[in-house]
Amino acid sequence: MIEKQCNIIGLMSGTSLDGVDIVYTQIFNNDEIYNFKIVQTETIPYSKLWEEKLRSAFTSSKESILKLHIEYGNYLGELVNEFVDKYTISDIDFIASHGHTIFHKPNEGYTLQIGDGQTISNTTGLKVICDFRTQDVELGGQGAPLVPIGDKLLFSEYTYCLNLGGFANISFEKNKERIAFDICPVNIVLNFYANQLGVKFDEGGNLAKKGKVDENLLNKLNNIAFYKDAKPKSLGLEFVKSSIFPLIDDAKITVEDILRTFVAHIVTQISLCLDNNIKSKILVTGGGTFNTFLMEELKRYSKNEIVIPDSEIINYKEALIFALLGLLRSENQVNCLRSVTGALNDHSSGKIFTKSH
Repeated sequence: MIEKQCNIIGLMSGTSLDGVDIVYTQIFNNDEIYNFKIVQTETIPYSKLWEEKLRSAFTSSKESILKLHIEYGNYLGELVNEFVDKYTISDIDFIASHGHTIFHKPNEGYTLQIGDGQTISNTTGLKVICDFRTQDVELGGQGAPLVPIGDKLLFSEYTYCLNLGGFANISFEKNKERIAFDICPVNIVLNFYANQLGVKFDEGGNLAKKGKVDENLLNKLNNIAFYKDAKPKSLGLEFVKSSIFPLIDDAKITVEDILRTFVAHIVTQISLCLDNNIKSKILVTGGGTFNTFLMEELKRYSKNEIVIPDSEIINYKEALIFALLGLLRSENQVNCLRSVTGALNDHSSGKIFTKSH
């Protein structure tokens, strides 16, 4: 069979508001065996203005959010144009965009990732595939996590794929099905409290390392009802605001102690998801891998082999996999797994836009 190649720009914006990850990748399909080559990458940090717009959208009016949806689509389109010019990229089949999550309440039947696909297409002149979550929620699924299909197709040599971003999520094979779920918050909480000390994030986990574990707070965090819920399940900012922040703020402890305690909480919750009876390979990606202290604690509590890949995979794995989701959608292949999201069935999700004339 002839190997097919697709040239894709993948866009990802995470809940921690670090910026927009852009990847230009080539994905190869040879008789349903998928491989990839990352050609070019860049992260564009958000300006203070964009950071504030996206942060405050959660409490904005419907009209303001609709306006922001278009405005953010134009912003993403302009970023792609600058990226393409900067690296003189000429061969692009389409853009696959995750958008930026404003609401994620699958149990109430809705999720919203802004960044209008038609506007991105009009701005760039390229085909755009986006809005990968909505259909899954309409089919009774969590609309998340969506990365596990990419773990299955592109990173099958690992027993577990663990991502440490705004939230920790994990995926693995169980009884010949892909299982995946959100575990707990990570950077969305660590960054929030690091900000209170005037820094964007706790570099290397050095602030947390100075603190001590507050056992009372740790027990309360570990006993939050979500952790005992059946899977599949997913998390959003709403959970952090309603279940995490009030417990932490009630503890009345220093920021260093908060960070140290929350690292212990993260490690505990991840460890509970791993089978420590077998020696397994765990691929760890996401911004949390740069938190040296967190990684040291994880290695201390796990008997598994923890593999930290090169920085391109760490930083751009999600953008890469959304490129793959776009490819699967363009071929009408399954890109959402019911075993992962809890939807009624496996399906091919995402909306396709081409430039309007």
